Amino acid sequence: MEHNLTTGSVAKNAAKFSLPFLLSYFLQTLYGMADLAVIGMFCPTASTTAVSVGSQIMHMLTVILVGLAMGSTVLIARAVGAEDKKTAARVIGSTSVLFLVLSLVLTGALLLLVRPIVALVSTPAEAVKGTAAYLTVCFCGIPFITAYNIICSIYRGAGDSKSPMIFVAVACGCNIVLDILLIGVFKMDSSGAALGTVLAQMLSVAFALVSLKKRGMGIPISREDFRPDRETLGGVLKIGVPVAVQDGLIQIAFLSITIFANRRGMNDAAAVGIVEKVIGILFLVPSSMLQTTSALSAQNIGAQKPERARQTLWICMAAAVGWGLFATLVMQLAAEPFVGLFRRDTEVVRLGGQYMRGYVMDCMLAGVHFCFSGYFCALGKSGVSFIHNLLSMMLVRIPFAWWASVTFESLFPMGLASTFGSMLSVAICAGVYFALERKRKREAES
Repeated sequence: MEHNLTTGSVAKNAAKFSLPFLLSYFLQTLYGMADLAVIGMFCPTASTTAVSVGSQIMHMLTVILVGLAMGSTVLIARAVGAEDKKTAARVIGSTSVLFLVLSLVLTGALLLLVRPIVALVSTPAEAVKGTAAYLTVCFCGIPFITAYNIICSIYRGAGDSKSPMIFVAVACGCNIVLDILLIGVFKMDSSGAALGTVLAQMLSVAFALVSLKKRGMGIPISREDFRPDRETLGGVLKIGVPVAVQDGLIQIAFLSITIFANRRGMNDAAAVGIVEKVIGILFLVPSSMLQTTSALSAQNIGAQKPERARQTLWICMAAAVGWGLFATLVMQLAAEPFVGLFRRDTEVVRLGGQYMRGYVMDCMLAGVHFCFSGYFCALGKSGVSFIHNLLSMMLVRIPFAWWASVTFESLFPMGLASTFGSMLSVAICAGVYFALERKRKREAES
């Protein structure tokens, strides 16, 4: 359903949009963690490593797709803010065709590259077979994973964050049941975890399509809208490609850390994989604030209300930083118990606690540059996000993580790589924002 968020309290609109979004992210992370938890209950450490490595690769693919879809979300939001439903319908149709073709190409290409990908990330020998099996099944399900994420992105562009929450709740419930059945009962190991995820996404897409047919979105769509429009696709890609590359770079940095951990041994690899899952929950608030900033700011910019867009940025940033501070304090005191929820091995828990204490401090800083990135996307300046993430990855995250992995026995310094990388991103984003503000004020005065 279409929702115009350009009037009323900015804070209330941000809360109204972000809370369902936050719950959606939580549920999505929950069913990702369910794979790891069920594998940990019924299978050996090698299987835990296989699922953690495989799920990180799939997460990388997913965030790239969602980043690319950000172009659609922003353009739909602008059109809704400007009350231009014809343009919104054209963006939805062109986006659907684009991602259908993209998902089919990705499926074929990635199925041919399963073994090279497993080797590329330095998967421990004991986990190679399980990781390959996990990825093969997941790659077969890329069309459903893509469809699910694109449908959610379109709804959010229209200002509706509640419907995607329902869709992800369906996927989450199905995935947990399927994990227990396929892994616990049928002993399918890592391939069972992957199959459960794909089937859950398939059921969620079916539910979303039925819901769309019955309720609609408030945006009339005709067959002609599904004819790819060059100008529309150009607008989508202009915003979406830099975001997708940016998100891909972030995930490459994370995968690099995974590779460094894999080279240190099975326990280190399992510890890093588990912490990445826990961090996924802690980053829910910063991630939801990014999407909220982008969608609400884009609507207000489309409605010619730039001051409300700036207010959205600062409100969302305050919420993200506050949560990051809380999460950091909790994890400094209780890192091991959280890691221990997924693995009882004393050594894995000890190493995971070290990595968590260094990594979790990034939660505060990420909230800042995430919100800046959402605001820049709404302005159509997604290239800024690409640049700061590229510099952060190349100059800090990867080199520092590698140096820490070969220098220290503890995983704590490796965890700091992400935190230090975000410091650079925050500095760049703040510099660009205030430069834009100075330019705006000069133009207003003249």
